[in-house]
Amino acid sequence: MKLRPLADRVVLKMVETEETTKSGIILTGSAKEKPQIAEVIAVGPGGMVDGKEITMYLNAGDRVIMSKYSGTEVKIDGEELIVVRQNDILAIVE
Repeated sequence: MKLRPLADRVVLKMVETEETTKSGIILTGSAKEKPQIAEVIAVGPGGMVDGKEITMYLNAGDRVIMSKYSGTEVKIDGEELIVVRQNDILAIVE
C-alpha cells in the first residue's frame, strides 16, 4: 500500500534515537523521549488551503525536525508513519 498525502500534508518516518547517552548511560523504554527528527517519505501538492496559497518546501528524503506532539500516527504495511501539516515542521536538518 502506498500513502499519498493531500494538500499541505507530509508523511514522515521517525528516525531511531540513541539507546545510550553520551556519558554511557543506557536508557530504558520509559526514559526515552519521543524523537523529533524524521525522514520525509511523501509530500502533498500544496495549493489552496483555508483560502491561502501553500507552497511546499520539502522533498522526499529530507530529514526534518517536527513539533513534539504533532501529527497523526498511522501504521501501513507494518511500518509506523506520521502525517503532519507542513507548518508542524520546524526545520530541515542538513
